[in-house]
Amino acid sequence: MQNPSWSIAISATLHCLTGCAIGEIIGNVVGSGMNWNPWPTELLAILLAFLFGYSLTMRPLLGHGMGVGRSMRLALASDTISISTMELVDTIIMLTVPGALTAGPSTLLFWVSLLTSLVLAFIAAVPVNRALIQRGKGHAVIHAHHDH
Repeated sequence: MQNPSWSIAISATLHCLTGCAIGEIIGNVVGSGMNWNPWPTELLAILLAFLFGYSLTMRPLLGHGMGVGRSMRLALASDTISISTMELVDTIIMLTVPGALTAGPSTLLFWVSLLTSLVLAFIAAVPVNRALIQRGKGHAVIHAHHDH
């Protein structure tokens, strides 16, 4: 795909952000709510972000009869760099905002920090996804297999 528009990159990033956000929210709420230290909380959030991100990519592929192995390979090829970019930004923010994770999910500090981290992660990933799509990678790998 040559010179993809910013809107295509934004759409691809929003798709990726959905899975990341689900995993981040669940992981951070569980870890913080159980008074875990920030590092194990973030590790859980990262693992869940990748799990949900890949799962949301695989779901329609599996629904169209594609096998699990091929669906997984396509999800890994299309989403890994995008999810990694978002998780790097999100994790840095959540670990560097004083008290964000130790405040717990019943506090405004926790939710504002998490929302801010997800917004900034999205902003960081859009140009990354655009560059990947320009090179026929990232979301471009899976584009032909989704009903758009």
